Amino acid sequence: MTNKTLRNNIAFYAVVVVIVLISVFPFYYAILTSFKTGTDLFKVNYFPSSFDFRNYIDILNNGKFIRSTLNSVFIASTTVVFALFLAVTASYALARVRFRGRGLLLMTILAVSMFPQIAVLAGLFELIRFIGIYNTPWAMILSYTIFTLPFTVWVLTTFMRDLPVEIEEAAIVDGATPWIIITQIFMPLLWPALVTTGLLAFIGAWNEFLFALTFTASETMRTVPVAIAMLSGSSQYETPWGLIMAASVLVTVPLVILVLIFQRKIVSGLTAGGVKG
Repeated sequence: MTNKTLRNNIAFYAVVVVIVLISVFPFYYAILTSFKTGTDLFKVNYFPSSFDFRNYIDILNNGKFIRSTLNSVFIASTTVVFALFLAVTASYALARVRFRGRGLLLMTILAVSMFPQIAVLAGLFELIRFIGIYNTPWAMILSYTIFTLPFTVWVLTTFMRDLPVEIEEAAIVDGATPWIIITQIFMPLLWPALVTTGLLAFIGAWNEFLFALTFTASETMRTVPVAIAMLSGSSQYETPWGLIMAASVLVTVPLVILVLIFQRKIVSGLTAGGVKG
């Protein structure tokens, strides 16, 4: 290894370390803050001096927060089920069925994801009021599914295009219907893409704030992000940073664990169709 190559490697890993530190530090400091109470919250310490679990005990004893967590679990899980069901069937049509305007339709679906949430908030609010699902979990499920579908359809369509056509042709010769082909042949082969899109859809629905705040009016219907934002201290002038950080850590750690467990499938799903063999 030459000196130039060694310097390049050192510079590369130094940049990687800096990026990782910048990315991880906010979460690390949130964990430190979650163990602080009282005046310790205003002392800047980058290393733990003590561990006070009162914030975690208080937040776990908060019935409203637990209810909001269950709401988020239900809404995010249902969104994933609907999004994957619609995306799998749509991607089969876009990848396997030849019809005029297929490419334009796929680009239109992808273009929908480019609209910011605030741009469609008013129209979506009127639609939800018209349907009669305002202040119900289905208002969030509908809006999250709409914004999740473009990405899931795009990834699954790209992945499905790479599956051998001979498998489908053999199934058709054996008398398999399109539904059997999708559920019994393609879906087992689509697991990397399904895990990727499902997990990203779950994270997006779990962390979403704007729609959850706009489409709910009662405390019993709130999701976790809104519940954390609504946490209050002993007076209107106090912001309970310790409780907020403890709640944030509690709802973030499960997502981190899921990503670490399925990281290989996430990478393979995101890179599907990127390299042609």
